[in-house]
Amino acid sequence: MLFNEFKTKVIFITGANSGIGYAQAEAFLTQGAYVFAIDLNGKGLSELKRAFTDQFNYQLGNISNKKDVEAAVKQAIELYGSIDTLINTAGILDDFAKTLETDEPLWDRVINTNLKGTYHVTNTVLPYMLKQKKGCIVNMASIAGLVAGGGGAAYTASKHAIIGYTKQLDYDYAREGIRANALAPGAIKTPMNQADFAGNGEMAKWVAEETPAGRWATPEEVANLTLFIASDTADYIHGAVIPIDGGWTMK
Repeated sequence: MLFNEFKTKVIFITGANSGIGYAQAEAFLTQGAYVFAIDLNGKGLSELKRAFTDQFNYQLGNISNKKDVEAAVKQAIELYGSIDTLINTAGILDDFAKTLETDEPLWDRVINTNLKGTYHVTNTVLPYMLKQKKGCIVNMASIAGLVAGGGGAAYTASKHAIIGYTKQLDYDYAREGIRANALAPGAIKTPMNQADFAGNGEMAKWVAEETPAGRWATPEEVANLTLFIASDTADYIHGAVIPIDGGWTMK
């Protein structure tokens, strides 16, 4: 899959240290894009920097901290002059905790990262996109944003909210050149889901059996979808929620 347009684009991505975010960053870099990332951890980011020295830069930070976000965006603008595409991928799980098992610190941690973090980054990047009268935003929802059972109370609430936020974001700014969509992954084999593969991997086997496609997906599959939805080819797709779940939500 080749999108020559990305050779002139600047991508700002959250949660690029591992999993889906790492695969997304690598996919855009392979297309020739310039990528700036923010994440709490830096091992994966250092690997990307070594592999794509001239195209990739990053800053360590917490997206739930507004000052961290503002510093990272400022650095990206100083380095590259613009941000064409925003990929809001950073997020955390809640171990399927039901509401009575969700104390306030867990609720706040999940909502502040998954939802408020997306809000912080979007509101910091969006003014630059509006000045250039063009910008693409891809938010990370989940099957947990469409149906119950994909996470616990806090995670499911956060991902439903991401979908509503994405739709309103596109509705409010589409006429000003902004395009916002959300991806809704199902079972993706990432470090976030490593607990499902622990021991004899019974949970991972059960998830694969319950998925109509009969398997887990790779982060690279989500990254390929991200390339398409961020490309000019998808310019008429607005406010959409695109499942990539092996058929989970069709059941």
